[in-house]
Amino acid sequence: MSRLVGSLALGLLVLPLLNCGGSQHSPDEKYFMIVTNAKAPYWQEAAAGLTKAASQLHVRAEVAGPDTYDVKAQHDQFQDVLKQKPTGILVSAGDPNLIKGDIDAAISQGVPVLTIDSDAPASNRLTFIGTDNYKAGLLGGRLAAKELKFRGSVVIYSMPEQRNLNERLSAYKEVFDNYPQIKISEVVDVKGDPTAVFDKTMDLIEKNAKVDAFICLVSVACPEVAEVLNRKHVAGKVVVAMDTDQRTLEGIQKGLISATIGQKPFTMAFFGLKMLDDLHHHPLPSLTAFWAQDSLAQIPTFVDTGATLIDQSNVDKFIQARNSTTTKQ
Repeated sequence: MSRLVGSLALGLLVLPLLNCGGSQHSPDEKYFMIVTNAKAPYWQEAAAGLTKAASQLHVRAEVAGPDTYDVKAQHDQFQDVLKQKPTGILVSAGDPNLIKGDIDAAISQGVPVLTIDSDAPASNRLTFIGTDNYKAGLLGGRLAAKELKFRGSVVIYSMPEQRNLNERLSAYKEVFDNYPQIKISEVVDVKGDPTAVFDKTMDLIEKNAKVDAFICLVSVACPEVAEVLNRKHVAGKVVVAMDTDQRTLEGIQKGLISATIGQKPFTMAFFGLKMLDDLHHHPLPSLTAFWAQDSLAQIPTFVDTGATLIDQSNVDKFIQARNSTTTKQ
């Protein structure tokens, strides 16, 4: 009899614990990731991270943003999302000044907002999750300088309105300043358009302009540079890319791209959604507190997701590892 009573008592204790194991989420919860170019391979990789986290958490999550690079359209999309009363928002700031008011409006309405990939530090966003872009620029700059043998003319492809790209550019310039014989001849605003990169590169090659290195601070650029060099049978150029879409990796394998700096957009979105979920179920005392200056802050100001230098020595292993991970998912 004592054993029976003991078993019944244990069962009564275990039953609430089993019930607690059920989902704490409600059907009303919905998260958004707002990007500047939803069709870009970079953001499709991030979308995979968002989907993976949403599946694990049993929540709804959706990617919002224009299909081509358009910061004004992103601003409009953010306003549309806010009308849907989202549970939380991840956003990559295409134009930090333009998106600041949208972020602040969301925060004031009690919607937690985290920036990923490209920050808007003047806004009231809670945390930035992404690459340390200055360190990434130093990594690329040092590689480019070495490949150039510390002399040569450099063309850089960027988008000046994005803070993350400006941080990379600043680091490249700092590295090149150490080598007086390396000169940046032009910084090209590609406006998120791969065609603009292709046309500019083709023009430089056909004019036989003195360009020893092409530096791409944005992922869409260097696959187009590699395409032009391949078509025109041009060899011996230093090409340093950004990110790990398929065409970039193939360019490294073919020797058309010297190296690329691989970011982790999957991780940014995956971790970002989990952090938003935690903030929803364990709310901060205030969304508007100045957490960055609080030594007892419950959230970090910056989460560095890391970056990897990929060249011909490790590109095959990188592809193999990524394919293996993708298959397991």
